[in-house]
Amino acid sequence: MRLICGISSGGICAFNAAWHDPSAFGRVLSHVGSFVNIRGGHNYPYLIRSTTRKPIRVFLQGGKRDGNVIMGNWALANQVMASALEYAGYEYRFVFGEGGHSARHGGAIFADSLRWLMA
Repeated sequence: MRLICGISSGGICAFNAAWHDPSAFGRVLSHVGSFVNIRGGHNYPYLIRSTTRKPIRVFLQGGKRDGNVIMGNWALANQVMASALEYAGYEYRFVFGEGGHSARHGGAIFADSLRWLMA
């Protein structure tokens, strides 16, 4: 029942911790997670789809105006993560807003995110 959360690189870090040790972190909250080609972060959708499902529950938050740079498109990467989680049958929720790479939207839904994750 432990929850780990982060924003941006912290968002992918939180997911990474749960992915590699779901017994320690069964709940993940990722705000505008950096699931792009930074140290292989873009590989998670494939791994989620092709690996036996892990006992984790995931809340992703992203924004339409997030970064789009040489390493990838953050908004699209979060959408692809949500698609992979759905495909693999994970308990997940994805909230996609209008904003950019900031804590504004994630902060506004933080309490609801925690309630959903810990339900």
